[in-house]
Amino acid sequence: MLTTGLDLESAFSAVGACLNNLGPGLGSVSENYANINSASKGILAFAMLLGRLEIFTLLVIITPMFWAK
Repeated sequence: MLTTGLDLESAFSAVGACLNNLGPGLGSVSENYANINSASKGILAFAMLLGRLEIFTLLVIITPMFWAK
């Protein structure tokens, strides 16, 4: 998120808000996400999916040991 041009406060809070499905974050995303670019919105949409599906479930599915049995 920092590489897409957001400041540290906005990037950290936006990712945290999306992973936890909390809504708006701090800084430039305090009201809505309309003023950030499309790449940032794509990253945050992926973060919402990870937060919704639980990161550990996805990590288990990705591991080869899960598919070996």
